[in-house]
Amino acid sequence: MTDTKLLLCDCRKSQAIDSQQLQDVTGISCSRVHTELCRAEATIAEEALQAGNVLIACTQERSFFQEIAADLDAEDPAFIDLRDRAGWTEGSGSTSPKMAALIAEALLPAPGEKVVDVVSEGTCIIIGETGDAIAAAEHLCDMLSVTVLLAPEAELPVSDYRRYDIVRGRMKSATGSLGQFKVAFDALQERIPGGRGAFNWTEPRNGGRTECDILIDFRRASQPLFPAPEKREGYLRADPGNMEARTKTLLEASQLTGTFEKPIYVKQNEGLCAHSRAQKTGCTRCLDLCPTGAITPAGDHVAVDAMICAGCGSCASVCPSGAITYDAPPPEHVFKRLQTLGATWRKLSAAPPHLLVHDAKHGLDLIRLSARYGKGLPLDVIPMEVTALAGFGHAEMLAALASGFQSVTVLLAPETERDGLPFQTDLANAIAGDDLVRLIEPVDPDQLDELLAVETQTGLTVQPILPLGSRRQITRLAAKALNDAAEPVPLPAGAPYGAVSLNLDSCTLCLSCVSLCPSGALKENPDMPQLRFQEDACLQCGICTTICPESALTLEPRLNLSDDALTPKVLKEEEPFKCIECGKPFGVRSMVERMTEKLAGKHGMFQDNKAAKLIQMCDDCRVNAVYHSENNPFAMGERPAVRTTDDYISKRRDH
Repeated sequence: MTDTKLLLCDCRKSQAIDSQQLQDVTGISCSRVHTELCRAEATIAEEALQAGNVLIACTQERSFFQEIAADLDAEDPAFIDLRDRAGWTEGSGSTSPKMAALIAEALLPAPGEKVVDVVSEGTCIIIGETGDAIAAAEHLCDMLSVTVLLAPEAELPVSDYRRYDIVRGRMKSATGSLGQFKVAFDALQERIPGGRGAFNWTEPRNGGRTECDILIDFRRASQPLFPAPEKREGYLRADPGNMEARTKTLLEASQLTGTFEKPIYVKQNEGLCAHSRAQKTGCTRCLDLCPTGAITPAGDHVAVDAMICAGCGSCASVCPSGAITYDAPPPEHVFKRLQTLGATWRKLSAAPPHLLVHDAKHGLDLIRLSARYGKGLPLDVIPMEVTALAGFGHAEMLAALASGFQSVTVLLAPETERDGLPFQTDLANAIAGDDLVRLIEPVDPDQLDELLAVETQTGLTVQPILPLGSRRQITRLAAKALNDAAEPVPLPAGAPYGAVSLNLDSCTLCLSCVSLCPSGALKENPDMPQLRFQEDACLQCGICTTICPESALTLEPRLNLSDDALTPKVLKEEEPFKCIECGKPFGVRSMVERMTEKLAGKHGMFQDNKAAKLIQMCDDCRVNAVYHSENNPFAMGERPAVRTTDDYISKRRDH
């Protein structure tokens, strides 16, 4: 293996590239700056490809270089786009800091993708009006095993259909995704193939069930079968009156046979989930945001159906405990990219850069169009492509600010899930102490240029952090770099950080909150009646406020950056009550006294003085007192003799 070599090209002298400076900063071997690697100097590219381990600074001609590699029987090169993201700009100044940052990021080893095989054998159900569904079946029946589902009252045109099945009925439910749909029907009727004239139908039957690989929905003016239907793999829905959409759907369906790789987008640790305890619901953040319905309650935790998950990342960005984390790529890789971009930039520039987060389609297209036809990205705006924009939450935003970026701008795409991002932005701004994070949604390159030209507030000075640890740990680390730790930072309602306020007069130290706290933020002291609280561990899930019989607890969203938040503090403590018989401490004095006051002489079981004293005894003394009482429930007569087989035989002989 040879060291990676970067092939540079200024694209017909349309951009300035300092090869030596890039090599010095990134440590990668750089070629001289070529002018037409894809045309006049193609032989240079051929020689580099034959040598292997090549990184080509051009994505526009990716297919051209891949064809050369195939002809030479060489390995495919890697690619990086320096021209559109850094070189083509109207800004005045050196492009080297941004180019070096982008190169250093591209050199980071990419984590392996986790996938699962999905097999589709081509069984397909088409639902819709008679003409639309049958027309679609005619096109697909030679490639797929097609069944057409018509309404119970539908009439068939006069024809003899043999190449696909036709049934009538109502679709009751549908679950699953590509390769594993499960469908239930009511009023199901099948054709009777024999006889002359019009086809006859079987009697309607409810409770019909079947499975299929592909589900095509050509119903007009009806609700889709699934939430976020465009994200449900194998479910194709289109208006049959729109010829372009109809043709696209049929073409896509014809290609859905074989074995496909389904990415596993999230990783789950059920033990950390704070959804519920003892059937008391707490955190529902992921359930509220999942667009596809892939997340469902499963006892005290939630379950994620990897086959339905579309990888938007919303669940991972809002999970307070890390029970769900995005895994394509994992968060540590994202944090490493942020740290690399910021650290490499600082080697060549003292002015802090701005971060532009975008997706691989809409955002990247706008950047490229802006570079070619507009102003291009400003010199101090570093683009960062991510797989799931909705997964770029407050932890990632704060990590970027604490890694040396002056601001963070998230470029939304039309297909981006928007329900969770505004709150994540507000939360990041509340912690950072300024409006340094924003969401933009340009529709064309000119609007992108205008939005990026808006000056962001300056003056943010931080000592860059090394973002290591969980998302929650990095949030705290970044917040300490961005804030004075003297006072807690107030946060909006629903934030996953905070404290609990205790009404001392209402609390009886029953400690039911301690037994159900999923993160261990509420603690007991085994040596004395004491309720303790560790603020750093609190997820603000609300289970403690729900379970408290006295409603003594309330949530207080905030971020305490002092070291006090890392150690448990006492919320309430009392003296234990001492047993009136043996003197052993047990229970809480106020609770025993309150029970005595409420029950002694007022309850049927504690009418006399002896019975009332049982409340003030420990477990051992209480059992002993009851055993020796006049009406001892444990007392019984002499134990009867054991009867044997001989006893029964002798008794029968006597008779």
